Amino acid sequence: MVPVEVGSGSLRRDRYTEEDAEVNQRLHLDLLEETRENSQLRLVAYQQCAARYYNKKVKGQLLKVGDLVLRNAIPNIKNPQHGIFRANWEGPYKIKAILWKRTYHLEDLEGKLIMRAWNAGHLRKYYQ
Repeated sequence: MVPVEVGSGSLRRDRYTEEDAEVNQRLHLDLLEETRENSQLRLVAYQQCAARYYNKKVKGQLLKVGDLVLRNAIPNIKNPQHGIFRANWEGPYKIKAILWKRTYHLEDLEGKLIMRAWNAGHLRKYYQ
């Protein structure tokens, strides 16, 4: 016994022609590049909007050469004997040079240069 749905046709299947299918496929292929361009424009607009939202909330940290800063303590250098009561910030350090926007070379108070460069996100201004 065959179900009724198998025997009855659909409007789409009954009106299907090979020529119409080819024409529709060519039309969609012609519009494909325009669709990609539109999606790229939407993506760029979204990224700009997200950047504007983020930059509204970010407060610029202006650090100059000679300022004293605290450095975020690196987990693998911390003393394990201190346990959970260890310090989260190390320092104070003096800014020796500005390498790039928000990237600094540090030196300790005796003048010994810290070899690694530090981003401003890992630094906090030190107030005496």
